[in-house]
Amino acid sequence: MGFMGLTLVLVAINSLTMLALYAPLGNVLLGVAEMVVPFMTIFLSVLLYVGVSLIAGYLNRIRLIKTRGLDWYEKVFLKNMSTISMVSLLATLVYLFMLQGGVILQGPLVVVMIAIPLIIQTLFIFGLDYWTARWLKLSYQEAAPAAMIGASNHFEVAIATAITIFGLGSGAVLSTVVGVLIEVPLMLLLVRICLASRKWFTAFRPEKS
Repeated sequence: MGFMGLTLVLVAINSLTMLALYAPLGNVLLGVAEMVVPFMTIFLSVLLYVGVSLIAGYLNRIRLIKTRGLDWYEKVFLKNMSTISMVSLLATLVYLFMLQGGVILQGPLVVVMIAIPLIIQTLFIFGLDYWTARWLKLSYQEAAPAAMIGASNHFEVAIATAITIFGLGSGAVLSTVVGVLIEVPLMLLLVRICLASRKWFTAFRPEKS
């Protein structure tokens, strides 16, 4: 089990950092690749798909807890919304793959070429975070979620941004779809690595009040 308090804080920091830095970093990287995309286009895309969602989720949480109670919100609403979100994401991926079917059939190696650097990047970041956590003598319950969150990618936001900027049939969209498909099994592998290496870390013991 991970330290849930730390996990929630890290997820929040990760999301807010992405909201602040996604557009500037995207603009810089596109500039390096000599792809001229206005900064405000990227910024407004991220603001639309991340900022609006965060604000709507926050306001919705306050209203539902006030009217239905915290227990109903966590056990009924969040459970149903998780299912809807997963089904929606899968439907989007299937639709995008249908649009990219010709590209994949004509050049399947393109998918492999996209997947390999993404796999290397994820494994490298996870290994660096996990080793650093061990070097800092963090507990397993602190190290595991920190490394997992650090290695995760916001491919859902990348898909939305790529569609807005480059269009549904673009290679950029294909790259983000491949990223989502490899992230799920890759994260499951990292979970297995964490579970197998628990003995490397000290046990977490919450402080007594």
